[in-house]
Amino acid sequence: MLNLKMLIIQVAGMFVVFAIALFLSAGTIAWTEGWAYLILFFSFVIVLSLWLAKFNPDLLTERMTGVGKKDQKSWDKAWFVLTNAYFFGWLIFIPLDAVRFHWSHVPMWLQIIGAFLLLFSFYCFYLVFRENSYLSPVVRIQSEREQTVITTGPYSKVRHPMYATAVMFFIGTCLLLGSWFGLLASLPIIIGMSWRAVQEERVLVSELPGYDVYMSNVKYRLVPYIW
Repeated sequence: MLNLKMLIIQVAGMFVVFAIALFLSAGTIAWTEGWAYLILFFSFVIVLSLWLAKFNPDLLTERMTGVGKKDQKSWDKAWFVLTNAYFFGWLIFIPLDAVRFHWSHVPMWLQIIGAFLLLFSFYCFYLVFRENSYLSPVVRIQSEREQTVITTGPYSKVRHPMYATAVMFFIGTCLLLGSWFGLLASLPIIIGMSWRAVQEERVLVSELPGYDVYMSNVKYRLVPYIW
């Protein structure tokens, strides 16, 4: 059953963490791009959470409680901790570059493009959530929910549309916030997601009936005609 109190606490806690990471590193709260990013990102988080609460509460519950379950793969637990720690460091690093020390400069027109790319990534995230009711934040087979292979929507184009969309999210974030070095620092996360995609497929092939057939039909993991 969906725990609304836990949902509110998680979203509020995430907002506080993001705000502290961004503005404390920037050394000021007078950072328009930072506020724009927070408003856009958490508006999406809230709207998506409300949509899931109404139309797919089981998926929302899985997103809230999936981390650390006993059937989560051990390697994925380590990946999850390391990646989230790096992500937090990445959030701290971007305002150090863009605001406090001005190591790099992104022109305004590119920041605007970054905002639109961020919004487009939110729409793509929504499409993925709408299509896949088993979109757990961790690598595990949800046998209790009778998980099946998803082959429709964005999954008919690439096998990991969530990761593909995350790449757009990272690029849009760095452009909007004005950090070229932040974009460079995104590469380890993108490489890490690509590695996880390969490991996840090995689990799905061995434990989820029909995934091997799906892989033979959809050839690409993240980018059509490339990889």
